[in-house]
Amino acid sequence: MSEEEQTTTTDTGAGDKPEGTSLIEGANASAERIEKANAEQKALLDRQEELMARQRLGGNSNAGKKEEEPVEDTPEEYVKKVMNGEIGNEWFRYWNLYWWTEMVVKD
Repeated sequence: MSEEEQTTTTDTGAGDKPEGTSLIEGANASAERIEKANAEQKALLDRQEELMARQRLGGNSNAGKKEEEPVEDTPEEYVKKVMNGEIGNEWFRYWNLYWWTEMVVKD
């Protein structure tokens, strides 16, 4: 065997390439991955900007929307809500109870 064949067949643990080239190749591979990720990020950012512009230009329109009309409670429903604590504070609740029992029920 010649001397060249002996140096290339020797196992250095890092393959057949010298250490200096493997570090450079690793750095180049990392740079390529970073460039690829940056390109993907730029595409996503452009897409997001386009969506935000469409939302701004679309605006908010009430066309075709129907507003719900408030439903008026009957006196009985109102008393039930007051008694359950859904309406008013404690003082108002007891005052309505007094008014309902003294004025309305006695009539």
